[in-house]
Formats: sequence, C-alpha cells, structure tokens
Amino acid sequence: MNGRFPGWENRVVKQASAWVESPLQMLCAVEAHHAGLLGPATVVVPRAGLRALKATRRELLRLGPPPGLELAEPRERMPRRLNAVGDAFSGRVQVRWLTSLPGEVVVVDDGLATLRLLELLAEGPFRPLLRARAEPGPLRTALGLAAALRLRAGRVSVFTALPVPEPLAASVRAAGVRLVTHDFAWLRAQPPSPQGPSERTVVLGTSLVRNGLVHRDRYLRWLTGLAEREPLAYYPHRREDPVDVALIRESPGITVHDAGVPAELTLRGLDPGQRVLSLPSTAISSLRVLLSPRGVAVEPVDVPDDWWTSRAAPALRSHLTGVTG
Repeated sequence: MNGRFPGWENRVVKQASAWVESPLQMLCAVEAHHAGLLGPATVVVPRAGLRALKATRRELLRLGPPPGLELAEPRERMPRRLNAVGDAFSGRVQVRWLTSLPGEVVVVDDGLATLRLLELLAEGPFRPLLRARAEPGPLRTALGLAAALRLRAGRVSVFTALPVPEPLAASVRAAGVRLVTHDFAWLRAQPPSPQGPSERTVVLGTSLVRNGLVHRDRYLRWLTGLAEREPLAYYPHRREDPVDVALIRESPGITVHDAGVPAELTLRGLDPGQRVLSLPSTAISSLRVLLSPRGVAVEPVDVPDDWWTSRAAPALRSHLTGVTG
C-alpha cells in the first residue's frame, strides 16, 4: 500500500511522536509520515549518543523533510507517548508502553527484527516480544509478555518495505494487525545523491562478523580476493568492528566510504552498470526497490558453509537466506 493513507482528514490535528534508534528506523519513520500513517504532523525523535543517527538527520534535513514532519534534536529521553517506534523489542520501549496507553502504534522497519516481530504477532497476543537470539530470564520474559498484551490492547500497524511471504502476511492480518507495505515513495521522489562512488562494484559491510555469526578471517579473505580482481567501494556497516574497518581500509584496491547514513540514502544515485554486493541483509531488498529501475544490480552473496560459526543456528541461516534471496 503506497501513497497517502486515507482517514486522517476527519481527525483532530495533533502531533504524533516517533522514537527511532537507528538510521533505517529514522528513514522509515519519515516514509510512514509521508504515507499518512501518523497523521498530518509528526515529530521524529532520535535517540541521543549515536553518530549515525546524527548524520542521517543532517542528510534528511538537507533533502528537506515532507510537509508536517519535524526532525527533532537527538534526546536521551523518549517521548511520553509513542505513536511510532522501530524497535519493538527494546526494554525501554516496552516499559514505556506499560506506563502509558499505546493507543495506535506504528512499528517501522528495523531490519530482520521486523520479520521476527511479524512472526510473533501472527501467533497471537500471548507470545512475549523477545529478540530471536535472546536468552532472557524470567523478569525479561514477563516484560516481553506484558508489553505484547498492552500493545495488542490498542491498534498495531507494521510499516515495512521488506518482502513478507504471503502466508505470514495473511496470518498477521488474521491476528488483527494491520500490515502496510511501502516502496520508499518519498525517497524515490528526491534528487539522487550528487556524488556516488566511481568504482563499478560497491560492497556493503556486514554486522555478521561482529555478531559472531561469520568467521572474520574468511570474510576478510573474500573481500581482499575480490579487490585483487577490481577496485571496490566499501561502505561499512554501522555496527562493524572499527578494527576490521581499519584493516579493510589498508587493503589495496578498496576505498572505504565512511558515509554514516543508510545505504538507501547514499547509494540511490548509482549509475547503470554499477552493482552492489552484500552478505545477507535487509538492505538488499530496499536497495533493489530503489536501484533496479536505474539498471543497477543488487546481488546477495551466498555465505559458504565454512564461513558460519557455531553460533549461527541452521534456522537463522535459513531465515537470512529467505530474506535476501
């Protein structure tokens, strides 16, 4: 469902609040406002202390936010009432839901966590909202369950650009959750980035190494081998280990771009004939939406079996492959 979301014209005008903790969440909160899910006036409040969020806010301000949207200065305290969030698994967010009436809540994209949330919501209100790889104790589990019940007492919408399998989408809607898909309509209407990388091949960094799911040496060996065949532009993941980034920066044939903002913002001006490579990541789906019409290939890189560590359970590997295939 794209374009303006109907129904807000007849409501009392008031400002909605969106709390975001990652660059993708911030971008998708802007898209949710543009689509009309949050009403005519929205303030997007970024969490303080995150360099990537400050850089993303600067870029969005440079582009000029859609009418009715305010990008607030980063704050340590979240708004008292949350109309939109990105991380439904955050303990701070869940506590805030318990100390206020959620009412209507829009959850915007937060990478793979969005699909995890959809799976839990599809199973009914009695599934605790807990991260996929979490090993919570009794208190954290109780918080996740209480937050799920309080959230479902109101109206929940999930706003996503990710491809959601139809059986899952049907189950989510049957559970009373509104699922709204988008294709970055606002961002696609903005002028392309004035300066993009000149290299034919762009590689997106990954958090899989730092998360202990992929062996560091195998990943770095693949990257340097690729650079021996052609020059690379490398965009580090915001959670990538700085030591790894420093090693990559020293590798011949690799130019590291410290953009600090989502790839969806920085790479939308790539030219036909260029390509983007990435290990499993939800950025593959969003970049395909933005770049395929420009003739830019966005190619997932299959992770060989010997790259995975023992922490990468088969179910997780399958999940990643399903998202990016």
